[in-house]
Amino acid sequence: MSRDNIADLVHRYSDAVVHADRDQWAQTWAADAVWDLGKGRRVEGRDAILEAWISAMTRFDAVVQTVMNGTADLDETAGTGSGRWYIHEVMQRSSGDRTLMVGHYDDRYVRTDEGWRFAERSLEQHYAGPADLGGKFFGTTEG
Repeated sequence: MSRDNIADLVHRYSDAVVHADRDQWAQTWAADAVWDLGKGRRVEGRDAILEAWISAMTRFDAVVQTVMNGTADLDETAGTGSGRWYIHEVMQRSSGDRTLMVGHYDDRYVRTDEGWRFAERSLEQHYAGPADLGGKFFGTTEG
């Protein structure tokens, strides 16, 4: 059942973030994958993606990424698919600041010899700021 395999892939990704497990995290990506973090931050290829992730993780003492809900539409014959997964991240920066990010990933999947992997993950942030939600939500108007 491939839908379960995609849910497991998403879980392994988030679990690796929580435990800062670079090997587990890297194994969720296809070799020629794309990681698009928005605002012009696009990384191509698993090695470059891993390098960018390791660099980003050095700015945090702790990150807890929780997957809220998601969808996956797969073409079993072609070995491809797409999906959307909502995430919630609570972070403690190395500076001691605590922040929160709420968003979703738009995904493309590919089945490889090792199993289903991310071909592309594009992050859409809905909120990023103080954990007390005192910041502005993206895509909203002040009023």
